[in-house]
Amino acid sequence: MLLFADRCVPCSLSLVQVLLNELGLYEAFITPLREKYLQPITSLLYPDCGGGSLDSHKAFVVKYSLHEDLDLSSHYDNAEVTLNVSLGKEFTEGNLYFGDLRQAPTPVPTYVEIEHVISQGLLHRGGQIHGALPVTSGERWNLIIWMRSSAVRNQLCPMCNKKPELVDAEGFGDGFTRSPEGDMPKTVDLCSLI
Repeated sequence: MLLFADRCVPCSLSLVQVLLNELGLYEAFITPLREKYLQPITSLLYPDCGGGSLDSHKAFVVKYSLHEDLDLSSHYDNAEVTLNVSLGKEFTEGNLYFGDLRQAPTPVPTYVEIEHVISQGLLHRGGQIHGALPVTSGERWNLIIWMRSSAVRNQLCPMCNKKPELVDAEGFGDGFTRSPEGDMPKTVDLCSLI
């Protein structure tokens, strides 16, 4: 049995957003979406960053509009793989842009701009530097799903690049796991499996 822990203490952040678990959508919508539909795709596209072992997520909705949040500067996500779906409404401009992986930046970064079409999603590595350009009219709503692999992040926190120091949490937390007190990891004799 694994216990989920909330976050790596040195790099905890507070974000203001609409969290879908607070609306009761994890069990009915997000978890089946990750397990049945996204995991087979991410295991093929992103095996090098935990795409085959995504066992938790954080899902939220963000809104961009005039006189509020217009854009989002360059950043990388607290996730191994991210799904970003444009939910609409009507908006102009506000394209997404993608650059280097944070683990392999170049001296002079280059960016690729991608139009984010309503009802379409973009799947990308969480560690890829990206952002959203300003909307010039209307409102843009996005569903963001940060998918996480405890097998990857238990080794090294993707945000601070240190061994995680964990605190207890309910639900998925930030995707770190630890064994209950006193439980030793079980070993398997590989010769007996062959």
